[in-house]
Amino acid sequence: MTQLSLIELEKQASDAGLLLRLQVRRPLNLWSLKLVVAQALDQERIQLWGEMKAWAYAGEKGLQLDTMRVHPEAPAGVGDLIWVGTMAWALEATPCRQARLLAICDEGRQYDRLIRYFRQRGFFTVRELGAAPMDFPLRMIWGGAGALMVGSCSEVLECNQRRWQTCRGLDRRDHSSPA
Repeated sequence: MTQLSLIELEKQASDAGLLLRLQVRRPLNLWSLKLVVAQALDQERIQLWGEMKAWAYAGEKGLQLDTMRVHPEAPAGVGDLIWVGTMAWALEATPCRQARLLAICDEGRQYDRLIRYFRQRGFFTVRELGAAPMDFPLRMIWGGAGALMVGSCSEVLECNQRRWQTCRGLDRRDHSSPA
């Protein structure tokens, strides 16, 4: 499967009635990303359906995913679009090839759901951050304890691109018309 560029992805989002927008800044030689998916309600109002906040440093393992939110009533595929957009940006605009995130351990069941969700998106657990002294620096960065997870940007993009295209009816392999 050919990986989508940000321009192609923005066109697909527009065709689905969605807006895909990125805000990128470069403070202190870092990248700061805020990616949003919204829908125009009229000429003056939009409905924000989801967002990803991340930052990156110049290194293969430099993409750090901070916050990902999807509105509970968001149209199908918004989460997939956010993941694809974030990974496409990282691959196009940074030297990052691996993403890292922390599945925060708040509540038992919610924590298990987060782990399952991130695994479905192409991430795997590398270690648990807890109360050990060596975990303190990472807990300061991430703001809590939980499972530190990593994923290949290209694999996360491909996994979620497939989901996005299937959701939008763009995966022609699975949508053949009867003869």
